[in-house]
Amino acid sequence: MGSGKSFSVVIPVMNESDSIGKLITEIHAALKDYPGFEIVVVDDGSSDQTLDVAMSTARSLECPLQAVRHAQNRGQSAAVKTGVQYARGELIVTIDGDGQNDPADIPAMLARAETIEARDYVVAGYRKNRKDTPWKRFQSRVANRVRDALLHDGVPDTGCGLKLLPRETFLTFPWFNHGHRFIPALVRALGGTVEVVEVNHRPREQGVSKYNAWNRAWVGLVDLLGVMWLVRRTPVIRISEHQETGLS
Repeated sequence: MGSGKSFSVVIPVMNESDSIGKLITEIHAALKDYPGFEIVVVDDGSSDQTLDVAMSTARSLECPLQAVRHAQNRGQSAAVKTGVQYARGELIVTIDGDGQNDPADIPAMLARAETIEARDYVVAGYRKNRKDTPWKRFQSRVANRVRDALLHDGVPDTGCGLKLLPRETFLTFPWFNHGHRFIPALVRALGGTVEVVEVNHRPREQGVSKYNAWNRAWVGLVDLLGVMWLVRRTPVIRISEHQETGLS
Protein backbone atom coordinates (compact mmCIF):
# COMPACT_ATOMS: atom_id res chain seq x y z
CA MET A 1 0.00 0.00 0.00
CA GLY A 2 1.36 3.44 -0.90
CA SER A 3 4.71 4.40 -2.40
CA GLY A 4 6.74 2.61 0.24
CA LYS A 5 8.06 5.79 1.81
CA SER A 6 8.15 5.75 5.58
CA PHE A 7 6.23 8.48 7.34
CA SER A 8 5.78 9.93 10.79
CA VAL A 9 2.56 11.39 12.18
CA VAL A 10 3.57 14.30 14.41
CA ILE A 11 1.09 15.37 17.10
CA PRO A 12 1.80 18.51 19.17
CA VAL A 13 -0.19 18.41 22.39
CA MET A 14 -0.73 20.30 25.62
CA ASN A 15 -3.22 19.10 28.23
CA GLU A 16 -5.06 16.75 25.87
CA SER A 17 -5.27 13.69 28.14
CA ASP A 18 -9.00 13.35 27.41
CA SER A 19 -8.57 13.23 23.63
CA ILE A 20 -5.12 11.80 22.86
CA GLY A 21 -6.04 8.16 23.48
CA LYS A 22 -8.94 8.23 21.04
CA LEU A 23 -6.84 10.11 18.48
CA ILE A 24 -4.00 7.57 18.59
CA THR A 25 -6.54 4.74 18.27
CA GLU A 26 -8.03 6.40 15.17
CA ILE A 27 -4.61 6.99 13.61
CA HIS A 28 -3.67 3.37 14.18
CA ALA A 29 -6.93 2.17 12.61
CA ALA A 30 -6.42 4.38 9.54
CA LEU A 31 -2.75 3.55 8.98
CA LYS A 32 -2.03 0.11 10.46
CA ASP A 33 -1.84 -1.47 7.00
CA TYR A 34 0.81 1.01 5.84
CA PRO A 35 4.37 -0.25 6.32
CA GLY A 36 6.91 2.05 7.92
CA PHE A 37 4.74 4.49 9.84
CA GLU A 38 5.10 5.82 13.37
CA ILE A 39 3.48 8.38 15.65
CA VAL A 40 5.50 11.09 17.38
CA VAL A 41 3.69 12.82 20.24
CA VAL A 42 5.31 15.99 21.56
CA ASP A 43 3.99 17.16 24.93
CA ASP A 44 4.50 20.91 25.15
CA GLY A 45 4.62 21.24 28.93
CA SER A 46 1.31 19.62 29.90
CA SER A 47 0.16 19.65 33.50
CA ASP A 48 -1.99 16.54 33.04
CA GLN A 49 -1.31 12.92 32.04
CA THR A 50 -1.34 13.42 28.27
CA LEU A 51 1.95 11.61 27.62
CA ASP A 52 1.11 8.70 29.93
CA VAL A 53 -2.21 8.17 28.16
CA ALA A 54 -0.46 8.31 24.77
CA MET A 55 2.10 5.70 25.77
CA SER A 56 -0.40 3.32 27.38
CA THR A 57 -2.70 3.55 24.35
CA ALA A 58 0.16 2.85 21.93
CA ARG A 59 1.32 -0.14 23.98
CA SER A 60 -2.16 -1.66 24.03
CA LEU A 61 -2.45 -1.25 20.25
CA GLU A 62 1.15 -2.32 19.59
CA CYS A 63 1.45 0.92 17.65
CA PRO A 64 4.94 2.41 17.07
CA LEU A 65 5.10 5.68 19.00
CA GLN A 66 7.75 8.08 20.22
CA ALA A 67 6.87 10.34 23.14
CA VAL A 68 8.80 13.55 23.75
CA ARG A 69 8.18 16.09 26.49
CA HIS A 70 9.24 19.74 26.54
CA ALA A 71 10.51 20.83 29.94
CA GLN A 72 8.58 24.08 29.44
CA ASN A 73 5.74 25.23 27.24
CA ARG A 74 7.22 26.62 24.00
CA GLY A 75 4.21 26.77 21.68
CA GLN A 76 2.71 24.59 18.98
CA SER A 77 5.29 25.41 16.30
CA ALA A 78 8.13 24.46 18.62
CA ALA A 79 6.37 21.17 19.38
CA VAL A 80 5.95 20.44 15.67
CA LYS A 81 9.62 21.19 15.07
CA THR A 82 10.68 18.90 17.90
CA GLY A 83 8.48 16.14 16.50
CA VAL A 84 10.02 16.45 13.04
CA GLN A 85 13.52 16.40 14.51
CA TYR A 86 12.78 13.13 16.32
CA ALA A 87 10.79 11.63 13.44
CA ARG A 88 12.29 8.71 11.54
CA GLY A 89 9.98 8.88 8.52
CA GLU A 90 10.81 10.31 5.12
CA LEU A 91 7.45 12.09 5.09
CA ILE A 92 5.85 14.10 7.87
CA VAL A 93 2.12 14.26 8.55
CA THR A 94 1.11 16.88 11.12
CA ILE A 95 -2.21 16.65 12.93
CA ASP A 96 -3.69 18.62 15.83
CA GLY A 97 -4.00 16.83 19.15
CA ASP A 98 -7.50 18.01 20.03
CA GLY A 99 -9.27 15.40 17.89
CA GLN A 100 -10.91 17.86 15.49
CA ASN A 101 -8.80 16.64 12.56
CA ASP A 102 -9.88 13.24 11.21
CA PRO A 103 -7.06 10.65 10.75
CA ALA A 104 -9.21 8.93 8.12
CA ASP A 105 -8.18 11.75 5.75
CA ILE A 106 -4.48 10.84 5.89
CA PRO A 107 -4.58 8.05 3.24
CA ALA A 108 -5.99 10.48 0.65
CA MET A 109 -3.21 12.94 1.44
CA LEU A 110 -0.60 10.19 1.03
CA ALA A 111 -2.16 9.25 -2.32
CA ARG A 112 -2.01 12.88 -3.47
CA ALA A 113 1.65 13.09 -2.44
CA GLU A 114 2.45 10.15 -4.72
CA THR A 115 1.38 12.21 -7.74
CA ILE A 116 3.75 15.10 -6.98
CA GLU A 117 7.09 15.12 -8.77
CA ALA A 118 8.61 18.16 -7.08
CA ARG A 119 11.28 17.65 -4.44
CA ASP A 120 9.72 20.23 -2.11
CA TYR A 121 5.96 20.16 -1.61
CA VAL A 122 3.14 20.22 0.89
CA VAL A 123 -0.30 18.63 0.79
CA ALA A 124 -2.46 20.93 2.91
CA GLY A 125 -5.82 20.06 4.41
CA TYR A 126 -8.81 22.31 3.79
CA ARG A 127 -11.58 22.28 6.41
CA LYS A 128 -14.35 23.30 4.05
CA ASN A 129 -17.10 22.60 6.57
CA ARG A 130 -15.62 23.73 9.86
CA LYS A 131 -17.25 22.71 13.13
CA ASP A 132 -16.26 25.79 15.12
CA THR A 133 -18.23 28.69 16.56
CA PRO A 134 -19.48 31.35 14.10
CA TRP A 135 -17.09 33.90 15.65
CA LYS A 136 -14.09 31.62 15.22
CA ARG A 137 -15.05 30.85 11.62
CA PHE A 138 -15.40 34.57 10.90
CA GLN A 139 -11.94 35.29 12.33
CA SER A 140 -10.43 32.52 10.22
CA ARG A 141 -12.12 33.70 7.02
CA VAL A 142 -10.77 37.21 7.47
CA ALA A 143 -7.30 36.01 8.40
CA ASN A 144 -7.12 33.58 5.48
CA ARG A 145 -8.18 36.24 2.97
CA VAL A 146 -5.65 38.75 4.24
CA ARG A 147 -2.88 36.17 4.32
CA ASP A 148 -3.59 34.86 0.81
CA ALA A 149 -3.81 38.40 -0.60
CA LEU A 150 -0.36 39.21 0.79
CA LEU A 151 1.47 35.89 0.48
CA HIS A 152 -0.33 34.20 -2.45
CA ASP A 153 0.33 30.82 -0.86
CA GLY A 154 -2.52 29.14 -2.72
CA VAL A 155 -4.34 27.60 0.25
CA PRO A 156 -7.79 28.55 1.56
CA ASP A 157 -7.16 27.28 5.11
CA THR A 158 -3.58 27.53 6.32
CA GLY A 159 -4.66 26.97 9.94
CA CYS A 160 -5.67 23.36 9.30
CA GLY A 161 -3.42 21.09 11.35
CA LEU A 162 -3.43 18.32 8.73
CA LYS A 163 -0.44 18.77 6.43
CA LEU A 164 1.95 16.39 4.69
CA LEU A 165 5.43 17.22 3.42
CA PRO A 166 8.90 15.67 3.11
CA ARG A 167 10.94 15.79 6.28
CA GLU A 168 13.90 17.22 4.35
CA THR A 169 11.73 20.09 3.12
CA PHE A 170 10.60 20.94 6.64
CA LEU A 171 14.16 20.96 7.94
CA THR A 172 15.18 23.60 5.38
CA PHE A 173 12.72 26.13 6.83
CA PRO A 174 13.94 29.00 8.98
CA TRP A 175 11.75 28.25 11.98
CA PHE A 176 9.95 30.65 14.32
CA ASN A 177 6.99 30.73 16.66
CA HIS A 178 3.66 30.16 14.82
CA GLY A 179 5.65 29.04 11.77
CA HIS A 180 3.49 25.93 11.36
CA ARG A 181 0.71 28.19 10.02
CA PHE A 182 2.90 29.38 7.15
CA ILE A 183 4.20 26.06 5.81
CA PRO A 184 2.58 26.50 2.35
CA ALA A 185 4.14 29.98 1.96
CA LEU A 186 7.54 28.64 3.01
CA VAL A 187 7.25 25.78 0.51
CA ARG A 188 6.37 28.24 -2.27
CA ALA A 189 9.40 30.34 -1.31
CA LEU A 190 11.54 27.27 -2.03
CA GLY A 191 9.94 26.93 -5.46
CA GLY A 192 7.96 23.91 -4.30
CA THR A 193 4.47 22.62 -5.02
CA VAL A 194 1.39 23.24 -2.88
CA GLU A 195 -1.59 20.87 -3.18
CA VAL A 196 -4.89 21.16 -1.30
CA VAL A 197 -7.13 18.28 -0.18
CA GLU A 198 -10.55 18.74 1.42
CA VAL A 199 -10.65 17.13 4.85
CA ASN A 200 -13.23 16.42 7.51
CA HIS A 201 -13.47 18.66 10.56
CA ARG A 202 -15.10 17.60 13.81
CA PRO A 203 -16.41 19.46 16.86
CA ARG A 204 -14.05 19.57 19.82
CA GLU A 205 -15.31 16.97 22.30
CA GLN A 206 -12.84 17.52 25.14
CA GLY A 207 -10.62 20.30 26.48
CA VAL A 208 -10.47 23.94 25.45
CA SER A 209 -8.80 25.85 22.63
CA LYS A 210 -5.34 27.28 23.36
CA TYR A 211 -6.09 30.33 21.16
CA ASN A 212 -8.30 33.39 21.53
CA ALA A 213 -9.14 36.39 19.40
CA TRP A 214 -6.21 38.42 20.77
CA ASN A 215 -3.42 35.92 20.25
CA ARG A 216 -4.78 34.94 16.85
CA ALA A 217 -5.06 38.49 15.53
CA TRP A 218 -2.04 40.26 17.01
CA VAL A 219 0.62 37.58 16.64
CA GLY A 220 -0.89 36.64 13.28
CA LEU A 221 -0.29 40.16 11.95
CA VAL A 222 3.27 40.29 13.27
CA ASP A 223 4.08 36.86 11.86
CA LEU A 224 2.49 37.71 8.51
CA LEU A 225 4.72 40.76 8.09
CA GLY A 226 7.75 38.68 9.03
CA VAL A 227 6.90 35.92 6.56
CA MET A 228 6.32 38.47 3.79
CA TRP A 229 9.87 39.76 4.37
CA LEU A 230 11.27 36.23 4.53
CA VAL A 231 9.56 35.07 1.33
CA ARG A 232 10.79 38.09 -0.59
CA ARG A 233 14.35 37.50 0.65
CA THR A 234 14.42 33.79 -0.22
CA PRO A 235 15.95 33.14 -3.66
CA VAL A 236 14.39 30.32 -5.68
CA ILE A 237 17.21 28.20 -7.09
CA ARG A 238 16.36 26.22 -10.21
CA ILE A 239 18.83 23.68 -11.61
CA SER A 240 19.24 23.78 -15.40
CA GLU A 241 21.66 20.86 -15.62
CA HIS A 242 23.19 18.10 -13.51
CA GLN A 243 25.77 15.61 -14.82
CA GLU A 244 27.88 12.93 -13.20
CA THR A 245 30.23 10.16 -14.19
CA GLY A 246 30.31 6.65 -12.81
CA LEU A 247 31.30 6.61 -9.16
CA SER A 248 32.76 3.63 -7.36
